Amino acid sequence: MGLEKILSISGKPGLYELKAQTRSGFVAESLIDGKKLSVGLKNNVSLLSEIAIYTLEEEVPLKEVFNKIKEKENGGKTQISHKDPKIKLEEYFFEVLPDYDEDRVYASDIKKIIQWYNLLHDKGITDFDTLEQDEAQGKQEEQNEKKQDE
Repeated sequence: MGLEKILSISGKPGLYELKAQTRSGFVAESLIDGKKLSVGLKNNVSLLSEIAIYTLEEEVPLKEVFNKIKEKENGGKTQISHKDPKIKLEEYFFEVLPDYDEDRVYASDIKKIIQWYNLLHDKGITDFDTLEQDEAQGKQEEQNEKKQDE
């Protein structure tokens, strides 16, 4: 599973997996404790696959940041905690994404990113490119089938 079904819900701790859509919103399951909750359309919800981090030149998708953390940590959890002091968090994030925009990316954002990465790692979600790989593979298979039909 990639980030396309992982949600951040404003006002709720942790991350959630999208389970089902309802008339008035959807059902999500907490990655922390497995409890399901109904989320209405009034809640501010973000898909992790749609989040990007500001850099000095562009916006970098969160999955790329997660992949850089994964590379830095050799596939393991982060060396630092999201509860570490602001200066430590910023130093760590600077190692991961050297050109991040310090004026628009706050310490609270860095805390969330580190917390989310570690939570996803604990749940065995470490392949952040799954959806794109599946789509690319599907398109390749489609092209191969068309060539065979010709």
